[in-house]
Amino acid sequence: MADTMQFDLVAPERNLMSVSVREVRLPGENGDLSAMPGHAPAIVNLRPGLVTVIDEQGSEHQFAISGGFAEINNESLSLLAEIGRKKEEMDQDAFDEMMRAAERKKKAAEAEEQKHGAEEVVASAAKLLADMEALGTQIGLYKYSSDSSN
Repeated sequence: MADTMQFDLVAPERNLMSVSVREVRLPGENGDLSAMPGHAPAIVNLRPGLVTVIDEQGSEHQFAISGGFAEINNESLSLLAEIGRKKEEMDQDAFDEMMRAAERKKKAAEAEEQKHGAEEVVASAAKLLADMEALGTQIGLYKYSSDSSN
């Protein structure tokens, strides 16, 4: 078994990282997980949170994502983030953009619920918003109240 695997992190605006890695820690929708070389194939939905990458030299890199998904196999991990930034590039404006996107999804889900009774959609959107708040708290940028307006 190899000691490293290929890791690619892509966000809509750019490719954030493409390197050989020892380990990637992911904020999975159903719980956090680590992927290492030889990992069983999986596709994982991601919630907002920090992705931690340990490169082949043992250096740690962190990225804040607003969600997305990861495709894992024994030789590679490809992560497609809805919105992603290097942790050190996260500032209040970038976090605010991520929060506004989560708030829009929640409002759209609430409107859908009123039309079609889709409670599970609202619950999912509320969880997304709560996960964004947790991410902001973790990186020191959360400043919203639950009734903030856009």
